[in-house]
Parts: sequence; C-alpha cells; structure tokens
Amino acid sequence: MVQPNENDKDKFLYPRSRYYGQARPQELIFNANLQEFAQKVGFITALETSGKLSPQDAYDQIKALWKQLKHSKKQLGIGDEPPTST
Repeated sequence: MVQPNENDKDKFLYPRSRYYGQARPQELIFNANLQEFAQKVGFITALETSGKLSPQDAYDQIKALWKQLKHSKKQLGIGDEPPTST
C-alpha cells in the first residue's frame, strides 16, 4: 500500500486556489488570508451542523475570524487605492 506523505494530506485539507488578479504582494497575501478564512468557516460550520459546536460558539468564532480578515485587509491597504481602468 502506498504511504501518503504529509504534503498530500495538507493539500487535501487545505487546498489553495490559483490567484487570477493583479500579482502584487499585498493582494497575494490577502488572497491567501481570504482562502484560509473560507476554509476555517467551512470547518466551523461543519462542526456546528454536526452538533459538535453550539450555534453561538460558531457565530463567535466566525465573527472573530471576520475581524481578523478585516484587520488584514486594512493593514495591507487593499481597497484603499482607486481601481485602475483597463
């Protein structure tokens, strides 16, 4: 039997999608943060749906994650500059 390595497990549990926007460092970092937020929200909702987490705890955790994401966006200056027309 083939032994899966840690990298395969990480790719399965924490998949990363390709970024199609402007390849500026702050936007790449925010995209990674956004993907991590989405994955964590998915885990939290699955725990709440299965009864392992109360609705209030799930709400509180997602709210804290949202605040972290907003703080990340503000620190990186995403959305501060006017959009460029193409």
